[in-house]
Amino acid sequence: MESYWSDLALLDWQVELGAVDAIGDAPVDRTALEAVKPAPKAAEAKAPPPPVTTEALDPVRLARDAAAAAADLEALAKAQADFDLCEVKRGARNFVFSDGTPGARVMILGEAPGANEDRVGKPFVGEAGQLLDRMLAAIGLDRAAQDPGQGVYITNVLPWRPPGNATPGKADVAMMVPFVERHVALAAPDVLVLMGNTPCGAMLGRQGITRMRGTWVEVLGRPALPMFHPAYLLRNTAAKREAWADLLALKAKLRDMP
Repeated sequence: MESYWSDLALLDWQVELGAVDAIGDAPVDRTALEAVKPAPKAAEAKAPPPPVTTEALDPVRLARDAAAAAADLEALAKAQADFDLCEVKRGARNFVFSDGTPGARVMILGEAPGANEDRVGKPFVGEAGQLLDRMLAAIGLDRAAQDPGQGVYITNVLPWRPPGNATPGKADVAMMVPFVERHVALAAPDVLVLMGNTPCGAMLGRQGITRMRGTWVEVLGRPALPMFHPAYLLRNTAAKREAWADLLALKAKLRDMP
């Protein structure tokens, strides 16, 4: 009986020490055992590193860099022809850079090539181009003239024909503006002629050719004259009177400039 109470007292003492389970038939000297380190937690699954993202291409910045690197008109033509971010390029047959007399006092900026221009690879060679030649001849200018004083240098905002001769989209125009600006700087005309809404939008940031035509503005540090595009004049013959007035204003400007 005394052993029972003695054993019970020992059991109570072990419970007070924290023993909760009795395992095995023989007692184990825990102090003689090597300290048991807690099992390491399962390694947490590492989140996969974020994908390496390439910063979205900025076509306008890339166009500006490409244009700025061109030291002359030939290099600019190559840089623009090699520029692949303008979707209009993919549906065009030919790259249409310029025509006329480099270094001429007058530089004409149109919208984009049409079907004839896309086929030939020169700007303003269709019916509208033939009308333009007659308009220029009326004030003594000729794109074929070798003399910069009588010659004309001609280009477009877009060097590729938009599908179906559609009006160029804003994004396409925006990425071509750096090339146009560099084109003007290298050609160095005395006067710019902005023929139609697209060139006005590209160079002035606004459109409305019927309100803007005939009023001199400044573009890239030189005088510029918004005019009706010859294609518009073919559809609206009554507007030829305003076009004639604009041609006379251009002639007078050239005469008065040093």
